[in-house]
Amino acid sequence: MLSDVSLSLRLLLAALLGSLIGLERERLLWAAGLRTHMLVCVGSCLIMIVSAYGFNAVLGPHVILDPSRVAAQVVSGIGFLGAGSIILRNEVVKGLTTAASLWAVAALGLAVGSGLYFASIAATAIILIILAGLKPIEERFRRQRLAVQLHLEVQPGAMSIGSLQAILGWRAARIKQLMVKSGESGQTETVTLVLGAQPAKDTDEMIRLLSSDPSVVSCTKAE
Repeated sequence: MLSDVSLSLRLLLAALLGSLIGLERERLLWAAGLRTHMLVCVGSCLIMIVSAYGFNAVLGPHVILDPSRVAAQVVSGIGFLGAGSIILRNEVVKGLTTAASLWAVAALGLAVGSGLYFASIAATAIILIILAGLKPIEERFRRQRLAVQLHLEVQPGAMSIGSLQAILGWRAARIKQLMVKSGESGQTETVTLVLGAQPAKDTDEMIRLLSSDPSVVSCTKAE
């Protein structure tokens, strides 16, 4: 059986490692933040300790316990908490990364409770690199995949599918939606083009081609 000091140190280490992951999520203002991650990590650590050492008093020649059975339930049980952090907003799923971080924090708690200190600390460092260090790279690729909108001010009746094909050539196939609205003065029309995902340089080239047409007053990309 572990000493009280060793038990306390394991629980404190679990709280510390969980707080590091929780701070990263708290920085982004997610619902599952600092306290949630700390509680999950400490709770998982305690479950692992109870599973490994809590039934020593009943062990005997005819009593054999599997210490992994209680701890194994954490892996499936944490899924219910992770599901609560996943939401659907404007047809976009949010919270998957936070749900995954909760699952990873539960694994950290189990590792600390088992006495695998180096593995738990190394895993914490790797998780932080994944959550914080790789986010700028992920955002860059995500922006490249998002649809782009171009806003044009054109002369009345000057813009159509045919005229866009004449101006843009093969790039006109990138246009997914065309919306035309009369200007307040009646002297121009506002045209919105919704483009499919494409590299930024292709979007800039389309803006250049559209701006060079005499019927186009202005052409800007929506932020």
